[in-house]
Amino acid sequence: MAEVPSTFRLERGAAAPDFSLVDGHGNAYSLAQIASERRAVVIAFVCNHCPFVIHLADALGACAREYLAKGVQFVAVNANDVANYPDDAPEKMPAFAQSHSWDFPYLYDESQEVAKAYAAACTPDFYVFDGDLKLAYAGQFDSTRPGRGDEITGADLRAAIDAVLESGEGPAQPWQPSSGCNIKWKAGNAPDYF
Repeated sequence: MAEVPSTFRLERGAAAPDFSLVDGHGNAYSLAQIASERRAVVIAFVCNHCPFVIHLADALGACAREYLAKGVQFVAVNANDVANYPDDAPEKMPAFAQSHSWDFPYLYDESQEVAKAYAAACTPDFYVFDGDLKLAYAGQFDSTRPGRGDEITGADLRAAIDAVLESGEGPAQPWQPSSGCNIKWKAGNAPDYF
């Protein structure tokens, strides 16, 4: 597995690109609906098959449950080419989410346009937006990676969310990039940052 880092092409304070996507059951969610009356929104680009996502999937579910009570909404987005990576197909997403106790929307970006708008590069790739949907953090969940035996804490993401909740601003830069498998772009659809 090749490890690819985040791009950091969205700048601090950038507005969250709008979207309307469906989950694995066909239910539609818009960014406005997800962000309604939230103090912060976490958007994670993920997929079912990536070992980097699987590595932290349970911890991500636990983190989301903890912060939901504090007014933070999580959403996961799968943008992979499912024709070539059928394990990531939308009909398989609900079972994956349930197996990791993800009590937040897990959405499918069939066109891959949402991933491009966020300049997402890898799975997982994390973005934290404040209550005004301005970018407060982009980067890693924590410094752990598959196969290293580190404790998965979500320290970086948690610190970013805490900073937004406490001061309205995210942590100071530089941010540590996330890394993982590259998003599986459809033929001829890879963005210019690849």
